[in-house]
Amino acid sequence: MTDRVIKILIVEDDRALREALLDTAAIAGFTATGAADGRAALAALATNEFDLVISDIQMEPMDGHALLREIRSRDRALPVVLMTAYESIQSAVDALRDGATDYLIKPFEAEVLVARMDDWLPALVPLDDDTVAVDGASRRVFELARRVAQSDASVMITGESGVGKEVVFRTIHRCSQRAEQQPVAINCAAIPDNMLEAVLFGYDKGAFTGAFKGSPGKFEQAQDSSLLLDEISEMPLALQAKLLRVLQERQVERLGSNKLINLDVRIIATTNRDLRREVDAGRFREDLYYRLNVMPLHVPPLRERRADIVPLACALLQRASARARTGVPELAASAAARLQEHSWPGNVRELDNVMQRALIMYQGGAIAAADLIFEAGTSPRAPMTVSASATLSADDDELDDDPDTLGGDLKEHERRLILGALEEGRGSRKFAAEKLGISPRTLRYKLARMRDAGVAVPGV
Repeated sequence: MTDRVIKILIVEDDRALREALLDTAAIAGFTATGAADGRAALAALATNEFDLVISDIQMEPMDGHALLREIRSRDRALPVVLMTAYESIQSAVDALRDGATDYLIKPFEAEVLVARMDDWLPALVPLDDDTVAVDGASRRVFELARRVAQSDASVMITGESGVGKEVVFRTIHRCSQRAEQQPVAINCAAIPDNMLEAVLFGYDKGAFTGAFKGSPGKFEQAQDSSLLLDEISEMPLALQAKLLRVLQERQVERLGSNKLINLDVRIIATTNRDLRREVDAGRFREDLYYRLNVMPLHVPPLRERRADIVPLACALLQRASARARTGVPELAASAAARLQEHSWPGNVRELDNVMQRALIMYQGGAIAAADLIFEAGTSPRAPMTVSASATLSADDDELDDDPDTLGGDLKEHERRLILGALEEGRGSRKFAAEKLGISPRTLRYKLARMRDAGVAVPGV
C-alpha cells in the first residue's frame, strides 16, 4: 500500500453489514466512513475527500445506480465499487457500463475486500519535486492525470494562465509507458506564424531561403515520447488543418520533402481559453477540437485550491533562495494569512513573483506580511505598495531621489535576486525585469548602482 491515509466511503443500508465493513477497513489500516443510503453518501462526499466509494446497489430512497450516476456527473476519476447479490449480477454489469470501477458479489469474505483494494485505488506515484498538490481539487487533477497516463489518448489540459498546466503534462508523461523518453514541448503562441510550421514538422535543405541544412521538427523529436502543444488555441487556422492531417494519418512530411515519416507520439495540448467558444467563433477547427479533446483535464485556478497556496509559497521561496544562493527564510503566520486572502489572478506565476520580491524585502528572521508586495490593483485587502526606500519596484519617477537607505543584508539579497534573474535569463534584461516584477528602467537603475558599488554585472 502506501503511507498516505486512504479514505473510504462505505454505503450500505444494512447496519450490521455496514459496521462489519467499517471494521474490516479499519483493521486493514484505512480510514472509513459509513453512509446508510445514496443521499447520505452524497452529503458525505460534499464535505469530505474520499479515495474510494464502496456501495450496495439495493437501497432506498437512492440506490447504488443513482448514486453512481450522480458521482460520475461530478467526478470521473473517483473509484466506485458496487456490491450485489448473486441474482443481481446483470445489474452489476450494467453498472460497469455506467462507469463503475468494479463489483463485489455478496456474500464475500473480509480478506477478499482487502486483497482487491490495490486494484481499485489509483496508483499513488510520487509527485515531481516541483509539484505541490495539497488541496483536494489539485489532488484530484493529479490522480486523474496518473490514470490518463496509462492510455495513449490525446489530452486537452485547460486552465487559466499560470495554473501549472505544464506540470500536469510532465506528470502524465512521467507516469506513462513513454517515461524513459525525453518529453518535447512547443509553445504555439511564442513562435511567429511563418515559422511555426517548420518548427512543428521540420524541413529539408533548401525548403526555404536560409534552410542550408535539414532539421527535424518537434513531431520527429518526440518520436516514442510525448509532445506538448502549449497554447494550441493560438495556432493559425491554416496550420490547424495540416496538424489535423498529421494527427489523423500519424505521419509527418517535412517542408520541402515528399517522404512520409511514421509517428508514434502521444499528443497533449493546453489552452487558457474556452476552446468550445473558439470553435463557435470560427477561430478553431471543430474537427481538430474533437481530435485533441479525447480526454479533457481542467486545472482549477489557485483561488479555488487555497490549501495549496502556503505550501506552494514555501516551495517557490526555497527555489528562489537556491537561485539567489541564500538561506531559506521561514514564512510568518501573518504572511501566510495575507497570502491566503489574495485573489491570485496571475495564479502560481504571480505567487512566484511575490515570493521572489519577499526574499528581497525581508530583513532577517521570518518573512512577514509587510514583506509581501502584490501587483497593483489585484488585492483589495493587501497593501499594494511599500515606501520607495524599501522596495525593489520603486516608481520610476522616484528613482533619481532613491536614497541609499537599504540595510546591508537587504541590499545583498536584492543583488543576489537580480543576478540570479539575469543568470536564469542568460543576461536578458527584459527577462530579468519581468521575473522580478519591476520596470526595465528600474532594473537599469539598480544595475548601474550595483556597478558603481563594484558588483560585476553580466553584460554591463
